[in-house]
Amino acid sequence: MYETFFRMDHTPFSRNTPVADLYESPAMADTLGRLTYAADRQLFAVVTADAGCGKSTLIRRFVTSLPKEEYLFLYLSDSKLTPRWFYKGMLDQLGIESKFYRGDAKRQLQKEVEIIRGVQKKKVACILDEAHLLEKETIEEFRFLLNYRFDSISPMALVLVGQTELWDKLRMQRYAAVRQRIDINCVLPHLDRSETERYIQSHLAYAGGRQDIFTDKALDDIYKESTGIPRRINRICEKSLMYASQQGKRLIDEHLVRYIMEHEMLGGDTRQ
Repeated sequence: MYETFFRMDHTPFSRNTPVADLYESPAMADTLGRLTYAADRQLFAVVTADAGCGKSTLIRRFVTSLPKEEYLFLYLSDSKLTPRWFYKGMLDQLGIESKFYRGDAKRQLQKEVEIIRGVQKKKVACILDEAHLLEKETIEEFRFLLNYRFDSISPMALVLVGQTELWDKLRMQRYAAVRQRIDINCVLPHLDRSETERYIQSHLAYAGGRQDIFTDKALDDIYKESTGIPRRINRICEKSLMYASQQGKRLIDEHLVRYIMEHEMLGGDTRQ
């Protein structure tokens, strides 16, 4: 494999890269800071980004950045999540059998959160991934969940994470009441040219190999083709490393990258 050819200790562009070794762009760092604030103050936050721009990485960083002795995290990712299954999913993670009716399950959750806050002295943060797929009924339920003790206290931090169309959906008039409760809105942008280069170099540094494998012109083409989307950068770089090792080339120039773009980046590899 190309790891041996390039004398790497780890696979550089893998999903399994440890959180501590992942590149953190300025936008990612800013969003993490804002989510940390939301968790501390128990606020309602929304995070959106185009597909492949680092939402999963953000969640991993967020969850691992806060002390476990102070926070309890709940995580749900279900495109068919109804209000009842929303409450059931969270109660299941707390080890509690949910009651059948939505209202009863909501009261169960609120009671358990009170115990966690009062007895365990922990704050609760609930993350809903793929939130752009949620139906109207579920989105509107957040308003009732957060309407607690006549708005005098928020029972938990709620973070909706989804693709760009999530915010387009929330801007609709039907969601005005929900939108008015959003405390923090974050958008993860595409990486720019310099960030793309730093992203690639950080992954190569993690792998333990040379960080100058890609020429400047190759990096230019990778940025143009990927439009700064990390998932696409990973695919181009991985295929380039594989092809270069097969050809016995230790330097990846723009000609090799363009060959990969023309012959390898087909079908699912070109989609965001």
